Amino acid sequence: MISAHVGRYVKAGALIAFIVLLFLYLAPNERARVEKYVGAPVPGASITDPSITTDKCTNPYTKNKPLIQYALMIDAGSTGSRIHVYRFNNCGPTPELENEVFEQTAKKEGGSGLSSYKSDAEGAAKSLDVLLDVAMKNVPDKLKACTPIAVKATAGLRKLGPEMSNKILQAVRRRIENEYPFPLVSADKGGVEVMEGTDEGVYAWITTNYLLGKIGGPDKTPTAAVFDLGGGSTQIVFEPTFKGAPDGGMPEKMEEGDHKYELKFGGREFTLYQHSYLGYGLMSARENLHRLVIDNLHQQHGEDRSWLSKEVMNPCIAPGMSREMDLELGEDHALGKSITVNMTGPPEGNPALCRAFAEKTLKKDAECKLAPCAFNGVHQPSMSKTFAREDVYLFSYFYDRTQVLGMPESFTVQELKDLAHRVCDGEASGSWDVFHSVDGALEELRDRPESCLDLNFMVALLHTGYEMPIDREVRIAKKIKGNELGWCLGASLPLLEAGSGWECKIKEV
Repeated sequence: MISAHVGRYVKAGALIAFIVLLFLYLAPNERARVEKYVGAPVPGASITDPSITTDKCTNPYTKNKPLIQYALMIDAGSTGSRIHVYRFNNCGPTPELENEVFEQTAKKEGGSGLSSYKSDAEGAAKSLDVLLDVAMKNVPDKLKACTPIAVKATAGLRKLGPEMSNKILQAVRRRIENEYPFPLVSADKGGVEVMEGTDEGVYAWITTNYLLGKIGGPDKTPTAAVFDLGGGSTQIVFEPTFKGAPDGGMPEKMEEGDHKYELKFGGREFTLYQHSYLGYGLMSARENLHRLVIDNLHQQHGEDRSWLSKEVMNPCIAPGMSREMDLELGEDHALGKSITVNMTGPPEGNPALCRAFAEKTLKKDAECKLAPCAFNGVHQPSMSKTFAREDVYLFSYFYDRTQVLGMPESFTVQELKDLAHRVCDGEASGSWDVFHSVDGALEELRDRPESCLDLNFMVALLHTGYEMPIDREVRIAKKIKGNELGWCLGASLPLLEAGSGWECKIKEV
């Protein structure tokens, strides 16, 4: 009797188990109801979980996307590394940025970028841990496995050489893949790479115009130009307008070449002009100008080298200030591969001579194979003819060096030139008295003898290099609507689309 009862219970239990399994198979799976990331479900998430909901809407605009997505972008620049943790909602045709967390590696002598580690590839990779910890704290646990991450290095690693830079990039990829839960974008989609200057500028253009609301919506509003001044390179991107004058004036459309960039974004098509000038970032500009000063003095003194042990007069150092610096001159230079000199400002400020040196480094007389050219023989449509009235945004070092001295959010190139003159005249002349009312300005100038150089290079770059009219108004910005400017946001937006080179990092059970 007992065995018969047991048998019936076993059969009944098996039948119930089968029915339950069948119900679970046929019923909508809760994980399946959570919108999928690139074909993979969000692991362990609940549709009522506050970490994946938003007060902007209740359902995603696009059905094959989740309501909330995160994306991580590490900017491995020449002077330091930075992480951007972006949170988006999918309440409209274009993802809306809800929040951004930004952090950077601590500043140190010689920089804290990946390139500063040179042959220590593992040390370079570990230097990003402090940034990845920020991501671990800010991305909800249930979304970590479906939050893509990419690491893009810029000018610093470009100058390090392919062998050394590749070892660093490989070490970074290994560490992220093995130590962190975030899916790394595949190598063929640029997950960990030295980014082309072309992409750097265009992504910055996307970021700026996206935050300004000029792209991503239905309105075809005029877009803004972006000028980015980094440490090792500078970029220009704008959308020129050609009126097609048949009388030998402007061409009907943009000339073909590497400078032309076709872009589709937010249901619109854009034809952009872009160029990245490697070796013309602010730190590189300093080196270029200092070498030019040394070369001029070397020509004057011939075989006599006693002047190297004395103060070297530099018109781009403010009067009464000096800076000892190590200069790389190159393998075949008559003075040697490198020298150490004491650059000292003149008795009285000479901003015009400083600007002349800055303009000379731009190589305006270089051969122009496709006219018109900006500088160093690089083709560029005339801004005064094809981009006369639209907004121009300057950021990175443009912002850092001018905002601290009290410059407003918008000013003309002439006003920037006037600022450079005041700085170059030096404190003893009384020209710095105007900075007493600007919090931190005097400390900035006293601690940075190269401020005269930096500002004059910016004037030369904008007015002489890019041939921007002296009365043209420009805008400086570090953030728009509370979000950091630069290329990172523009590079992160494509990661939210299918086919962008990553899949959810779901562990096998």
